[in-house]
Amino acid sequence: MKKIALCTLVAILFAISCAEEDLNKLNPNQLVPETFYKNEAELQEGVNSIYASLQSTQLYSREMWFLHDLRSDDNVSGGGQLETPRNQLLIGTHDPANPVMGNVWSGLYRVILRANIVINNAPNAEDISSDVRDRIVGEALFARGFAYYQLGTLWGGVPIFTEFATAFDDTKPRSTQEETMAQAISDLQAAASSLPEKSATDPGRFTRGAANGMLGRAHLFLGDYTAAKTALQNVVNSGEYSLVDEYDDNFQEENEYNTESVMEIGYADIGQFNWNPTGDNLGNEGSVRSQEYSAIGWRNLIPSPSLIEEHESPANGDEKRDPRLDKNFYFTGDPFAAGASTLTAEAQRGNSVMVNGEEQKISWRKYSIMYKLDPGGYRITGINHRVLRYAEVLINLAEAELESGNRGTAVDLLNQVRARPSVDMPAYPTANYPVSTDEEVMRAIIHEKRVEHCSEQIRNIDIIRWRKEGKLDKEPLDYFVAGKYELLPIPQGEIDNNPNISDGDQNPGY
Repeated sequence: MKKIALCTLVAILFAISCAEEDLNKLNPNQLVPETFYKNEAELQEGVNSIYASLQSTQLYSREMWFLHDLRSDDNVSGGGQLETPRNQLLIGTHDPANPVMGNVWSGLYRVILRANIVINNAPNAEDISSDVRDRIVGEALFARGFAYYQLGTLWGGVPIFTEFATAFDDTKPRSTQEETMAQAISDLQAAASSLPEKSATDPGRFTRGAANGMLGRAHLFLGDYTAAKTALQNVVNSGEYSLVDEYDDNFQEENEYNTESVMEIGYADIGQFNWNPTGDNLGNEGSVRSQEYSAIGWRNLIPSPSLIEEHESPANGDEKRDPRLDKNFYFTGDPFAAGASTLTAEAQRGNSVMVNGEEQKISWRKYSIMYKLDPGGYRITGINHRVLRYAEVLINLAEAELESGNRGTAVDLLNQVRARPSVDMPAYPTANYPVSTDEEVMRAIIHEKRVEHCSEQIRNIDIIRWRKEGKLDKEPLDYFVAGKYELLPIPQGEIDNNPNISDGDQNPGY
């Protein structure tokens, strides 16, 4: 009897063991990292999924530019239609549960995950040339470095992954901001050494110029002006880039991937839109930027009075009205829809602003589809998002040259941007911007960059580093409190789900 019972027990244990082995087997027909990424076509699909993440509403179709713009002084609320989580970021009442911030965090880590899968699997792929393999890995390295740059500048130290996680035990603790930025720089340097220059037949892919341009940004953030100068000068010396004559060409659908574009996220108006945040579903090829900011649209954010007044004009004592004032903004009475319509105050929902003592309704023109049509009540567009332009490379290089003791070279670089035919502003020095001292040149750099790149998701990080370096004449953000608002809070979801991070790891003030 005992023998029968023992045999029965052994049989049961064997059956359980076999069942567990069966459960652990991979389905050979299922697309998972262990069974995919085995050849050139599959690696290419993997790297394409990284671009899809960047296109998503969590990142450049929506939340990325909201997060940056809400944390700079370029915008104010367009009215009561601005959702509460966005208004919290605008006025500084956000907390770790803010969903706009949390979406960007998740989107950046999705980019890192997908980049790691490509980087980790590429060495074992077959039927692929070394040149193609290097280019694919370079694109993934660029994306990962770009994501860590964003995370490091916005949140400080974050968990660093260079292998793709497959289990909850793979979570990482917070690294320091220095370690996070070092990872970004390492990835971008590796990308710069393996990526090709611009391709006329395959536009939109990450390039050596984009990697060097982002390296310049990262080194500026860390105050390493020598390294920044080298990276930015590499972009200039490549001969691949130049300023376009017409400033508007940088924000319109017909002039995408032009000579000024260094990094660009591609979109297409396919007649439908999917609000899925990951960018994987049909319809995520479009952007809601025009709808969110346009005069005829939701008008959630509008230009701040200080930004309007930053543009040189006879009203503030300068010799000439900066043409970028009218190229960046719509004023009541302006023509739009290729001249077929005139903008009225009633057509612009929401708030007015007080500029030079006059209450006005002013709206964003940059990235608005209104230059060629009346969008009506709701319009998704295919206007590409320019992440990095050659104009910024020149202005960043001017700052690096100034910090290297080359004041005259810095001024010459600024004047290249002002000399664009459609801008044609008087060269520095001007009435309001003398450039006889380093402090005066820095003031001109800050001015020129704000006017040239307003609401292009650049000023937020510039404010962070210029504040730290004592380069700002005054604090731009009314709500700013030192020791808190330099960084965003680590999202509550990360603290709740990552066993290696606790409430004690939260950024100060939150």
